[in-house]
Amino acid sequence: MVCEHLSALEWLLLDERIAVTYRGQPWSKNCREWVYFDAALNVEELQRRLGLSAPVSVHDNSDPKSGIERGLYCSQCHDAIMGNPNASRSFP
Repeated sequence: MVCEHLSALEWLLLDERIAVTYRGQPWSKNCREWVYFDAALNVEELQRRLGLSAPVSVHDNSDPKSGIERGLYCSQCHDAIMGNPNASRSFP
């Protein structure tokens, strides 16, 4: 499970039965646990709804060579919850 800064979001997505497509350390030792969900995440709405603020911030990678992703990243714990902007399902 991800850190306490992102755990409410992770549980929300799991309760919505959004499929996890990857869980682990995707890039380097500077990443702890990143969880990828099969949905386009409306990160601004999720931040507002769950009251997520520093150390949580938006992470957006639009480079198709390294993998398109958009989600929320915890700079304190180096955990993240990512969505796929091209997924057929969006949340919320």
